[in-house]
Amino acid sequence: MPPSFVHRITKYDPADRDERGHYAGTEGTVSDHGPVEAAYLAAIAAFADASGIDRLEIRDPEVAGFVHFGLEPPVEGHGLHGLFPPDLTGYHDGAEVSLPVALELVRAMLRDSGAWCRLEAGDVFTVHVGWDQYVYVGSDRPCADAAARTRELGLFPEATTASPYSAQFDEPEVTEAADENFWERVRTTLNSRQTALLEETYVGNAARWHRLTTENLEAVGAGLGPRALLTVWPDLIPDVGAVLASLPKEGPVELVWEAQDGTISHAVVDDTEYQELAALVAGTRAACALPMDLDERHPLHCAALPDSDGVLRARW
Repeated sequence: MPPSFVHRITKYDPADRDERGHYAGTEGTVSDHGPVEAAYLAAIAAFADASGIDRLEIRDPEVAGFVHFGLEPPVEGHGLHGLFPPDLTGYHDGAEVSLPVALELVRAMLRDSGAWCRLEAGDVFTVHVGWDQYVYVGSDRPCADAAARTRELGLFPEATTASPYSAQFDEPEVTEAADENFWERVRTTLNSRQTALLEETYVGNAARWHRLTTENLEAVGAGLGPRALLTVWPDLIPDVGAVLASLPKEGPVELVWEAQDGTISHAVVDDTEYQELAALVAGTRAACALPMDLDERHPLHCAALPDSDGVLRARW
């Protein structure tokens, strides 16, 4: 169950809202990267302290993808430099972070740096950063003193029934666990096909790719990230020229290719970039094109990694 007491924290004075609740004042919708941003972080810290929380769990993490809807351009490293290594180890669904790290994640989200996640402490405390500097803080306690502190900081805490970014409003698309039965089906596929392509989505919009065989299946499985989404596709095609010739005449497509050193890369491109793409993949071992339209994407298998106790907690 989500926390019972939810506050919407913003820099927008309720007196400047119209009859529909839409803000009509002069405040901008991006972070000032300064005192107002600092006030947001101090307010969240006050609510966390009032709730007895000093650690939070990262849930449903994402980084900037092919399409970025933020008002500010995404930055290199998604705003996670200094918080996590370049390979994002430690930034995954279910990872626990200290309150200071959680506040830095909030800063990155306020700045539209590319990273986004929910921050939760079970049904005790939640922090959700939405569009236009709207932050929703939920607690199992009223937190009247924290709300007063937020007003002192120049922000406006407004009690509301629920966060619109709560996971309770999401319907997971993948509900199958990558358990023994899943891996047995993958092994059966490899017995008939010899090879297959595994897409390991370790956070939203970020994936690693692996060419699977019966010989390396166990080793690849052992190295997968926690709670990763696993999608098995038909293998890459050695005739790279034929793959390029089959690309759609318009619209985006995802191309996956393997370099001579075995490194697998991918990119989302459209018809205006095909010439550059052909130069990029020249001399590669194999490639394949995957449609971007979800209705046209038909993987062989798809499941999410459960936790060590066998329970599927990832909400893909």
